[in-house]
Amino acid sequence: MKASPLARRIAKDAGVDLKLVQGSGPGGRVIKRDVEAGATQARAATPTPVSRLPAPSGAPYEDVQLTQIRKTIAKRLAASIGPIPHFFLTTEIDMERAAEAREALNKQLGEAGGKISFNDIIIKAVALALVQHRACNAWFQEDHIRYWNEVHIGMAVAIEDGLITPVIRNAELKSLRQIGVEARELAGRARNRRLKPEEYTGSTFSISNLGMFDIDQFTAVINPPEAGIIAVGSITPKAVPDGDRIVSRRRMRLTMSCDHRVIDGATGAAYLKTLKQMLENPLAMLL
Repeated sequence: MKASPLARRIAKDAGVDLKLVQGSGPGGRVIKRDVEAGATQARAATPTPVSRLPAPSGAPYEDVQLTQIRKTIAKRLAASIGPIPHFFLTTEIDMERAAEAREALNKQLGEAGGKISFNDIIIKAVALALVQHRACNAWFQEDHIRYWNEVHIGMAVAIEDGLITPVIRNAELKSLRQIGVEARELAGRARNRRLKPEEYTGSTFSISNLGMFDIDQFTAVINPPEAGIIAVGSITPKAVPDGDRIVSRRRMRLTMSCDHRVIDGATGAAYLKTLKQMLENPLAMLL
């Protein structure tokens, strides 16, 4: 194999087999650019290895003590899944108008005003719909049901070793901008473990949003003593019929988990219908 000294050195460093390189120099001699081209092709053809967690050394497993927050989560989930008779309702929502309203509001607010997120809009709509469907804004209390006249929305926030639910109090009375500012502030303090107990207790209804992880649909576990929780999926463009043509619309799935001791099927369905109407016609939230 005819190759220049420089080409041989580059091939050795790059691990390129000169026998597989087509020379473009005089008499078919392999030169620098031939080796560099071969190295590039080899890298492109080599599959990227799948990222793996480092294998533990020695023992085949590792026991990690539960943190206090993990113990609390385990206790509350056991208290929810076992005694609470869950049932689930799912609806798909056209978010095109909500998306357009969000874009217009954020443009009006500008950089200094802070951005309104889809989650802020969902929190507001969930709260306003609960005002109309008080039967869903309730706690199960063993020998009685407490129906709340105020709406305190718990929003699930993932933290390093678990989940915590900061509360936006009187969400039905707050503007989208107020909800956005408060939600970001609470989420930030939650991740830094700076929430006060009164900031993550006392919610009357909760929301869990996994849309940012490209999850289309899921079911969430009720946070007792609450009677319901909304699981929010991702907003994705879908082809839908519009008269005699097919158009692309941004769609989102919501799944409501209900405590059947408090909420009947028709009651939950009526609530979801109102919530769907509000999100599909966001101006209705101003009425």
